[in-house]
Amino acid sequence: MIISDATKSDYEKLIGLWERSVRATHDFLDESDIDYLRPLIIEQYFDAVKLKCAKDSHDNILGFCGVADGNLEMLFVDPQSMKQGVGTALCRYAIENLAVTKVAVNEQNPQALGFYEHIGFHVIARSDLDGQGKPFPLLFMELKDNSIYTRL
Repeated sequence: MIISDATKSDYEKLIGLWERSVRATHDFLDESDIDYLRPLIIEQYFDAVKLKCAKDSHDNILGFCGVADGNLEMLFVDPQSMKQGVGTALCRYAIENLAVTKVAVNEQNPQALGFYEHIGFHVIARSDLDGQGKPFPLLFMELKDNSIYTRL
């Protein structure tokens, strides 16, 4: 697996991967929520973060993450690549190379919450609303300590 910069030419592939990942993990979102988020992500959010892709040896994108100001703003893995270390590799890269210490996760996504807890993040705050003001509670997490590398 290779982790490299994502470029604007990757955006169409990334948004497709995002949608597949969201449909597999965010069952609390309905079609209108996905339709609302899709253009925001491709037109605004991708440009607001440092985007990194995990690719296989054939240059296929397996997952991606976006980081801004020490926050892991997005981490999505293609459903066909889940449970194969892609998310862990991207998270490790973000922590070690992009100074990530914080992440926000949807409370209604217990799989992601468990993933981040396993890595070493812990909940420090909660919001009843997501970043768009919708009723999807967020849990704000930060790394417990620097010993997480033994877990990754």
